[in-house]
Amino acid sequence: MKRGLVVGFQRRVLNPAVRFAARRGLLPKTHALLETTGRKSGEPRLNPVGNGLSDDRRTFWLVAEQGRHAQYVKNLMAEPRVRVRVGKDWFEGRAQVLADDDPVARLKKIGGTVNGLFVRMVGTDLLTVRIDLDEGPETGSRG
Repeated sequence: MKRGLVVGFQRRVLNPAVRFAARRGLLPKTHALLETTGRKSGEPRLNPVGNGLSDDRRTFWLVAEQGRHAQYVKNLMAEPRVRVRVGKDWFEGRAQVLADDDPVARLKKIGGTVNGLFVRMVGTDLLTVRIDLDEGPETGSRG
């Protein structure tokens, strides 16, 4: 029941508002957009996620609140090539689910206390995803 309520709220209210803000350059630095490829449609799918860009800008970390139940996780498992938008920069990379990683510890390492608290509070099946980024960002406003 908790998962259904959380997913419904995120899908109908939170995610559209965050995508709207991101398109206008109003996304806070604590968040990013993850672009996956729809496993059925083949179309790009945008999901707001916490900003898990590492200091060296070579890795992006995220903790999926709903684990393997999350549609974006299903998408990146089917097609691991993804893009991540942080600020105005797009990074391309390859995603990997890390089932053996401790997602609560990972949230603490990523930082972003508000996002981490929210993820722990509403998450039902936390799962760590690591994205190994290609060299350098693409700048500009794609997507």
